Amino acid sequence: MAKKTVATLQTGSKKLTKAIKMIRGKSNAYIFSEKMLPSDHVNDWLSKK
Repeated sequence: MAKKTVATLQTGSKKLTKAIKMIRGKSNAYIFSEKMLPSDHVNDWLSKK
């Protein structure tokens, strides 16, 4: 599955950025949320709660 994802990202014309957000859960443990986004949408995604 990872090879398919890499091939898809290489053929795309947009510049993508991998964003990682640290979220505190109900049990006070941190969860890392990762997402591939176009570069201009990264700040919007990180500012959301």
